[in-house]
Amino acid sequence: MMQDQEVTNAEPFAAWLLKQGDRRGWVADLAKAAKADRSFPKQGDVAAVSVWLDSQRASGDDWEALEDAQRAWEADQ
Repeated sequence: MMQDQEVTNAEPFAAWLLKQGDRRGWVADLAKAAKADRSFPKQGDVAAVSVWLDSQRASGDDWEALEDAQRAWEADQ
C-alpha cells in the first residue's frame, strides 16, 4: 500500500471515500458503511480510516476494500 504522503495537494482520502457510494463492489460498500457511521473520520487520511476500520472489528474483505479504495483514490488524484 502506498503512503498518503506520496500524494500531495489531494482531497483527503476519507472525504473522497464518502463520495464513492455509487461505485460497484467493496469500495461502495465501505463508503456506505463510512457514511452511516458518525465516528468515521470525515477528513482523515488512510491511516485514520484504518484506525476506524480496526475499531469496527473489520473483516478481511473490509481491509481489502480499503486497499482497493486507496488505489482508486491515488489514481483519481
